[in-house]
Amino acid sequence: MAAKKKSVKILRCPTCGMLVQVTDEDFPFCSDRCRKIDLGKWAMGVYKISSPIVDPEVLENLPRLPGDSDDDY
Repeated sequence: MAAKKKSVKILRCPTCGMLVQVTDEDFPFCSDRCRKIDLGKWAMGVYKISSPIVDPEVLENLPRLPGDSDDDY
């Protein structure tokens, strides 16, 4: 019976697309440069997490805008 090979996960750098192994120092990026480019995109607002707020406690604490009715909350 043949010995099973240990699989190594290989993914692509989200910035440049270069192949990266899970064991690499800068994982999931291929380099510190790509890591900083990605951080800069977050800082400039290029990436956004857009999901509606569904927690009623959070919605209660949000400031109301002029013209908002109570029916919207």
